[in-house]
Amino acid sequence: MKSLKTVLPVLFGAIAGAVVALVISSGNGTKTVIQQTVASGASTSVPTTLTKSTGMTINQIYKQASPGVVDIEVTAVSQNNNLGFFQQPSTTTQAEGAGVVLDKQGDIITDEHVVAGATSVTVHFKDGYSAKAKVLGTDPSTDVAVIKVNAPASELHPIPFANSNHAQVGDPVVAIGSPFGLPETTTAGIVSAVGRSITAPNNYTIPGAIQTDAAINPGNSGGPLLDANGDVIGLNDQIQTSSGSSAGVGFATPANTDLQVADTIIAGKKVVHPYVGVCLVDSTSGSGGAEIAPTASGGCPTSPVVAGSPAAKAGLVPGDVITKINGKTISNSSDFIVAISTFKPGDTVTFTVRRPKGGTSNVKVTLGTRPQSAPTAG
Repeated sequence: MKSLKTVLPVLFGAIAGAVVALVISSGNGTKTVIQQTVASGASTSVPTTLTKSTGMTINQIYKQASPGVVDIEVTAVSQNNNLGFFQQPSTTTQAEGAGVVLDKQGDIITDEHVVAGATSVTVHFKDGYSAKAKVLGTDPSTDVAVIKVNAPASELHPIPFANSNHAQVGDPVVAIGSPFGLPETTTAGIVSAVGRSITAPNNYTIPGAIQTDAAINPGNSGGPLLDANGDVIGLNDQIQTSSGSSAGVGFATPANTDLQVADTIIAGKKVVHPYVGVCLVDSTSGSGGAEIAPTASGGCPTSPVVAGSPAAKAGLVPGDVITKINGKTISNSSDFIVAISTFKPGDTVTFTVRRPKGGTSNVKVTLGTRPQSAPTAG
């Protein structure tokens, strides 16, 4: 079998002991990571002392943060497809992930794919205390979920979240999680790159991901990536590998996004995202910009401009290159995604567009609400 470089969600470590590594599916069964920022200064060395700001050791960070990291045991039931005249039985799976205590009210943040389809969720604390949890809300577009437990305040040790925009290449980091069903496992490394784009469970793009060489494996999902102060800078989410196990290329969703989504869920509100309806590629011209793919190919399973979408209604066409949004320069497709995420559905924005046949136009687009799953990457 041809070896493919794939992005895997670090879904769960199987409780029975088997290794679990599931690929986000696409047309050919795999999905490669979109890397739009070149890593520099990456290293596989692991610091024994984390000197940034506090000079805390890995052991000190573990002692400070680990009481706020929980092991999440999930039971999920999936109904198999009915083939012919025979009804296929449902499949029950048990798996494991990790989470971070957010507050003294019992709110815990984790990855959406950890609890997707869950019929039962049990949280295990470091001291051995266990409690049933309910899924408070999820957002597949950012791969974030919040679960809630009814536990004594003495069991709940919230971990502070840092500003993930401050993460820099070379910063030391520590990951805590439950790889292969081994809770409280701690690994260390550095920030290998920032500003990566990774694929969400519903095939949209998550911008601003943090790449790390700290060992992350199935079961680490939802656990924290901690900075030198012991604060959360992201939730461990995916790995890029050809073997199914850690190859030193892991990704965490950015803490700023994680916390914003979690706050919305805890407030009882629905998480919504603005939607344009285009499939983008980086412009190959020297002028830069985010180009609407000229044809339906590669990462565009349907038309590059989705029929009936805000983009289609505004008159955008394949080959258009978006160079500015409300006057802000857009250098590539990642810039576009980040810029659009700052608006709300219903907002009207102005795109400066370089047309395929020459010339530049200002196009007003009224943003829609993102569908549950992505027909394109836009």
